Amino acid sequence: MNQEKKAIVAAAVRKSRQRQPVNVSEVVKKPFLTEYETAALTSRAVNTLKNERHLRRGIPYHVIGQRSIRYKLDDVLAYMEKQRISFDEEGVR
Repeated sequence: MNQEKKAIVAAAVRKSRQRQPVNVSEVVKKPFLTEYETAALTSRAVNTLKNERHLRRGIPYHVIGQRSIRYKLDDVLAYMEKQRISFDEEGVR
C-alpha cells in the first residue's frame, strides 16, 4: 500500500472513531443505551463508567457478545435518582 492510500485509510479510521454529540431527547426513547449515550446522559466520562464496571459498582449493565456494553435506561435513571441528595428536617437524605 502506498503512502497516499495509507493516509486515506488512517483518516477514515480516525473519523470513524470520533463520537458524534448525543441528542438526549432521542436517547431517552431507547430502552438500552451505549456507554457513550449513558455518559452523555449522566454527565460522566466514559472512562469513569469503564472504571466502575471494572470495580463492579455503579450502574448495572449488560454485555452483548464479548465487547458491546449496554445500559438499561430504567437502571440509569434509577441510579441517578438514588444519588439524589435531599434536605429534610432530620438532615441530609
